[in-house]
Amino acid sequence: MTKSELIAELSAANPHLLARDVETIVATIFNEISAALSRGERVELRGFGAFTIKKRDARTGRNPRTGEAVPVDEKVVPFFKAGKELRERVNRGKPSAVA
Repeated sequence: MTKSELIAELSAANPHLLARDVETIVATIFNEISAALSRGERVELRGFGAFTIKKRDARTGRNPRTGEAVPVDEKVVPFFKAGKELRERVNRGKPSAVA
């Protein structure tokens, strides 16, 4: 689902709200999550999951084309861990794998 599809579905589910208001709400939520992560804070949405940041240490990588060793700088990346309720909703009704 894309951001525009999310906005369209939320607008359809809430006809009392204008589409531009729904777009503003969605953009504000995403901006606040991004801002909190950039400050190093954890964002937890109960029943959905938690957004955190993880530090990746500097390492030596390889150029896939030439095989040459290349230094990769230390970086911070966003990480999402699904909550229990989200995992259960996704797995509900799915056939279990048979060994």
